[in-house]
Amino acid sequence: MLTHHRKPVCLSLISTDLPVWSVVETAATLYQKDSERFHLLLTAPSVDSSKEIINPYSPRVLWLEISPYRVTMTMQGNGQLSYRHFWEQGVYGITRYWLPTESLQPNQPIRLRNFTNNLTLNGHPLPENLRVEYELWAEKVQLGCYILNLEIRN
Repeated sequence: MLTHHRKPVCLSLISTDLPVWSVVETAATLYQKDSERFHLLLTAPSVDSSKEIINPYSPRVLWLEISPYRVTMTMQGNGQLSYRHFWEQGVYGITRYWLPTESLQPNQPIRLRNFTNNLTLNGHPLPENLRVEYELWAEKVQLGCYILNLEIRN
């Protein structure tokens, strides 16, 4: 059962202890895999570097795999920063970042851990709100507490 819906979304990421805050409002395509599993695809704005847009013709794709039990979020595209997060409530998940490189050698990802304190998915039959509260860790150093919030509007 694969159905899809075009929906307006608001995706925000905030830190509760650092000056980090980001919001993206755009349209996304919601794919229903089964009664509890969804994929959400959206195009993210280009990275702004010194007020010059980097490669505006190659969009960055943000892909979320959503269920009430776990969430995976992947950002890829345009040869710039890419990342993949895995969250599951009460579990240390893996976060990987791939930085752009000028060499022809393959990038090795920066690997971090995240601990998911809370993962909540609301809405039926389609999701309306996803909230993930997590801590980001590098070895034994905490890199902040974050809230990822996704609103899917009808």
